[in-house]
Amino acid sequence: MLCGGSSAARPATEETQRIAEQVKAQIEEKEGKTFDVFTAVEFKTQLVAGTNYFIKVHVGNEEFMHLRVFKSLPHENEQLSLHSYQGSKTKHDELAYF
Repeated sequence: MLCGGSSAARPATEETQRIAEQVKAQIEEKEGKTFDVFTAVEFKTQLVAGTNYFIKVHVGNEEFMHLRVFKSLPHENEQLSLHSYQGSKTKHDELAYF
């Protein structure tokens, strides 16, 4: 993967699920509801001055969300940051840069 370019989509890992869970409360607050289901399905990464994670999350029924989460470089010792998210997605919507 080139710095600045995003990787191919791949199945979510335990690490991807942990990242999604760490920003779940922020999304619930912004959406004004809680999610009983919040399962990372697939993800892409983009290397910048840290890593952007683009994560497709199943939130119940046939609904999905796309998350963009920034993880800083280890020496910066920063928390994960929810950059943005997109709701009203489906299982088949491509996970793309946003």
